[in-house]
Amino acid sequence: MGDDEQNDHMARCDVTPRADLVLKSAPFLPEGSEIRQIFIYQAAPSFLFFIITYLTGLTIFWNKYRCVAVTRDAIYVLESRRLSGGGSPQRLLGTLPRRTQLGPVTGRWAQLNILGERCWVHKRFHDQIAAADLESTLTR
Repeated sequence: MGDDEQNDHMARCDVTPRADLVLKSAPFLPEGSEIRQIFIYQAAPSFLFFIITYLTGLTIFWNKYRCVAVTRDAIYVLESRRLSGGGSPQRLLGTLPRRTQLGPVTGRWAQLNILGERCWVHKRFHDQIAAADLESTLTR
């Protein structure tokens, strides 16, 4: 996707971060941080674990759930409770430089690598990632 195409796409998308995720993530970030984008991802040994979890729930304890908060200064990866599906951050796992490109993301479940973990992000959060990547390129 070219720059003009990406800008047009972002203009049509609602990239407002989910208020509940912002509220729950803020205590784990530096004082005064403004969360620009936020999304949840799941990590597991393979995508098959998600299918088994969805169908039976048997592999839920092998899956990891993370919340990623993007600010102007950094990208913060937060560990979340398994049963919250990623929506209840518990602690800061790591920080990435703001210039880090997270995508591109495509498909129903985009596969990424964050903090050395292979992870999957559902399509409902793809606009958040695209917006974070766009801001990253504009501020370089």
